[in-house]
Amino acid sequence: MSRPVLLRSAAVGIAIAALALTGCATGSSAGSPSGEASESASEGWVTDGKFTVATGEPAYYPWVIDDDPESGEGFEAAVAYAVAEELGFAAEDVVWVRTGFEEAIAPGPKDFDVNLQQFSITDERKESVDFSSPYYETTQVVVTTGSSPAADATSIADLKELLIGAQTGTTSFTTIESVIDPTQGAQAFNTNDDAKLALENGLVDAIVVDLPTAFYISGVELTDGVLVGQLPTPEGSTGDQFGFVLAKDSPLTEQVSAAVDALREDGTLDELAAEWLGGEGQAPVLQ
Repeated sequence: MSRPVLLRSAAVGIAIAALALTGCATGSSAGSPSGEASESASEGWVTDGKFTVATGEPAYYPWVIDDDPESGEGFEAAVAYAVAEELGFAAEDVVWVRTGFEEAIAPGPKDFDVNLQQFSITDERKESVDFSSPYYETTQVVVTTGSSPAADATSIADLKELLIGAQTGTTSFTTIESVIDPTQGAQAFNTNDDAKLALENGLVDAIVVDLPTAFYISGVELTDGVLVGQLPTPEGSTGDQFGFVLAKDSPLTEQVSAAVDALREDGTLDELAAEWLGGEGQAPVLQ
């Protein structure tokens, strides 16, 4: 039987990065990845001279620490400030707003420049919103408790007769359907918290979440949490890729993608992932 894996404590080095951000160019020169002023600097932004970033209500660890994205602590909070700097915004010119998950990817105007709350990039969602290039790629993981029959599972076949749940509308949910294909169907929940509560109360045998969330749930939130294993990525496809959400046909999409690409190429994204999302590779891949 697998043992619970504790998520590593987040490093405090982000405080240094946050201080460094205060030295970047002001919002008045935002609009080009180099921070240089351009004629299109003020075009497309929700508020001129500000970078308006949305996240969930609440925003969860390890993506945002203590539901306080303004601190720059947590993987997505740190990525947002890194992108802001790449775009030429000072840290004090980053404005945070909150949205629901489904609200953010629904068609229509937005009150944010970008939104990040672990949105998987999918063709279906691209019909309603734009995505930046991916800032993170993860796998889906089966989480359970020590008393559940899923705790002894060592293969996908071992899970087929069990009740497996996930948040509806997510890649985790569709992965249950396409990879596990349980005989009783995927069990749908409104949020990850609802799915976790059902697991704790024995209403489901296991839940599926992305890898960083799995480490946190199994090691911190559940008293007897177990990482059963990672689900394989279907052949010919990539892992679950997270991107910034922008309004459909936003004039900012190209700029934001260029900033994300620059941070990937210079190793910043990998450094932030190692700092805030530690522990990858400790969950076996189920076959």
